[in-house]
Amino acid sequence: MATGIERICVVGAGNMGHQISMAAALAGFKVTCTDSYQPALEKAEKFADTYLPERVAKGKLTEEAAKQARANISFVPTLSDAAAQADFVIEAIIEKLDIKRKLFAELDEIAPKHAILASNSSYIISSKIADATNRPDKVCNMHFFNPALVMKLVEVVKGDHVSDETAQKAMELARAMGKVPVLLQKEIYGFLVNRFIQAIRQEALYLYDMGIASYEDIDTAVVNGLGHPMGPFRLMDLTGIDLAYTVRMERFRELGNPAERPSPIVVEKYAKGEFGRKTGKGFYDYSEK
Repeated sequence: MATGIERICVVGAGNMGHQISMAAALAGFKVTCTDSYQPALEKAEKFADTYLPERVAKGKLTEEAAKQARANISFVPTLSDAAAQADFVIEAIIEKLDIKRKLFAELDEIAPKHAILASNSSYIISSKIADATNRPDKVCNMHFFNPALVMKLVEVVKGDHVSDETAQKAMELARAMGKVPVLLQKEIYGFLVNRFIQAIRQEALYLYDMGIASYEDIDTAVVNGLGHPMGPFRLMDLTGIDLAYTVRMERFRELGNPAERPSPIVVEKYAKGEFGRKTGKGFYDYSEK
């Protein structure tokens, strides 16, 4: 277990939040998962009730371990109840800075003074959030990857405002959850991996928008030419085209640079509600699955 961390609160029960919650529960932490959107919380609880028995049936988990993990995790509708006793809070909500700042201000009032407040943001650095609290030294980035139950990497980002103790505890927690953490000594937009992915994604979208090649052929080229497990369009479907749109729009609003606007095809997919696997259709069709 990570030193001084027994209770974890995960804010956001969506695609990332419910899996981060389960990973922490499986590692032996007492977890409260909360979301202001009740259907998301209900879906997360249903996932817990089906995922663990499935792992037992496949021989990946003992029945005792599954029962303990389920006992470790609770789904709480109110933020005040979920975070009141937390030693560590992980935020996994929408990628909008103003909403994150409002949440962290609330968490600062609710969570115990010793609690670390971490953001699972894919791109937004914690220095843009920390001053909304009275504990900026305890606010950091702790970025998990999708799907969080499978992917090992966690990026911990240490901005100038983050104490050494906070960064160390985030690294310890990641290891205790069976993850492989890396520490960024300075803040940078997009951290490490997403900067690599973004560069490939933007070039792939440009080639598609210009009519150079189909998205299927671009994916095929990346998989068979670069050895990636999946191409950029398939990856967008997995992580969410809505996320790709929101991230680019937030960056455009921040910088005012037209080059930061989302690709035309991303805007089109977003407008149609075709977000990828979560909606059954993105660049590829998942409705039959």
